[in-house]
Amino acid sequence: MSAINKVVLAYSGGLDTSVILKWLQDKYSAEVVTFTADIGQGEEIEPVRAKATALGIKEIYIEDLREEFARDYVFPMFRANAIYEGEYLLGTSIARPLIAKRLIEIANSTGAEAISHGATGKGNDQVRFELGAYALRPDIKIIAPWREWDLKSRQELMAYAEQHGIAIEMKQGKASPYSMDANSLHISYEGGILEDPWVEAEESMWRWSVAPEAAPDQATYLELTYVKGDIVAIDAVPHTPAEVMEKLNQIAGANGVGRLDIVENRYVGMKSRGCYETPAGTVMLKAHRAIESLTLDREVAHLKDELMPRYATLIYNGYWWSPERELLQTMINDSQLVVNGKVRVKLYKGSVSVVGRASESNSLFDEAIATFEDDDGAYNQKDAEGFIKLNALRMRIAAKKV
Repeated sequence: MSAINKVVLAYSGGLDTSVILKWLQDKYSAEVVTFTADIGQGEEIEPVRAKATALGIKEIYIEDLREEFARDYVFPMFRANAIYEGEYLLGTSIARPLIAKRLIEIANSTGAEAISHGATGKGNDQVRFELGAYALRPDIKIIAPWREWDLKSRQELMAYAEQHGIAIEMKQGKASPYSMDANSLHISYEGGILEDPWVEAEESMWRWSVAPEAAPDQATYLELTYVKGDIVAIDAVPHTPAEVMEKLNQIAGANGVGRLDIVENRYVGMKSRGCYETPAGTVMLKAHRAIESLTLDREVAHLKDELMPRYATLIYNGYWWSPERELLQTMINDSQLVVNGKVRVKLYKGSVSVVGRASESNSLFDEAIATFEDDDGAYNQKDAEGFIKLNALRMRIAAKKV
C-alpha cells in the first residue's frame, strides 16, 4: 500500500478501536480522523471525544444519525419485507451502508486517502464496510487491522493498551461474555456459550425484552398508520421514523416480542450462531405484510415475495450500494404508492397478531364479492366451471396418455 498521510477510523471508543487508533498512528505514521455515529445503540457517545483527544486526535466527528438511519435505510428495507434465511431481520447488515457512506464523505472532506474499521477477518462486516466504500469511492484505501496485525485476543489487546498508555474504562460488575452490536433496529449477541448451538441462551443476556412468560397478562393493542408503505403514526399520534422504532421497541419489548436464536450462513462461508432482539422490527414486518395484503394486487404482491430473498441477501452480503439493489428498490418503492391505511396489532407474551386492517382509499377487498352470504349477483359462480376446466386442460390431456 502506498504512503497514507490521513485515515478516517470508524471509532467507538472501546478497546478494539482505541488500540486500532494508536496502531494506525504507529504503523502508518498517519494522521487519524475519528468518526463516531449514534444510530440508536442506546449508549452515550459524547465521551469518545475526550478519549480521542487524549490520543492526540485533532479532527473528531460525532454525529446523530438516528433519523437518517431509520428513514433512509430501515424503512426502505421494510417496504420489501426483507428477511434473511426466513428469520433474520438484518439489524446489523442495514447499519453498515450508512457508516460506510459517512466514512467516505468524511474522507473526501478531510483529504484522507484511507478509511479503517475494526471488523474482523472472519465476519460479514468487513465485506459490508468495504463493498460500500469501494462503490462510493473506487480509489479509497482500506486498512483492516484484524487482517494485518498479530494481536489475536482480548488479552493481547489489553496488554497493548497498557504498554502504550491507552486508557480503557473497565465496567463495574461482571463483564458481558458476549460480543454485542446494537442500533435502533436491534441488538445482537454472539460468542460465549452461544458458540455451542445446543446451549440455550441465558435469560440474563437479553437487554431489550422481557421473557414472554414474564410479560404482562393483559394484551397490548396498537394502531399503526401507513402512508406509502411507511408507518407515520402510532395510535393516531404522528411520529418520525426514528421515533416509530424507539416507541415500538419499548412497547413490544415490554410484551416479550422480538427474540430470535438462529444459526445463519455468513457470506465468508462459515455458519454462525447468533441471538437477536428486534422488537420494533418484528411488529413492523407483521403489520406491513398485513396492510399490503389489503392494498397490493395479487401478482404484484407475489412478485415482491419472489424477489425479496434476493433483496435480503444483497443487504446481508453488503451490496446496498449496488445497481441491482437500487433497481429493486425503485420497483419496491413504486409498489408502495398504494400501501396506505391502518393496521391494528395485538401484542401478547412474545407474539404479534394482526387483528384488523383498513384502507379507505386503496383497499382491494370487496365485501360484496367475498361474502359467504347472498352477493346479489356480484360474482357469478358458474364462471368458475370454465376457469377450472381451462386450467385443468393440460393435466387432463397428460392423464389420457398414461
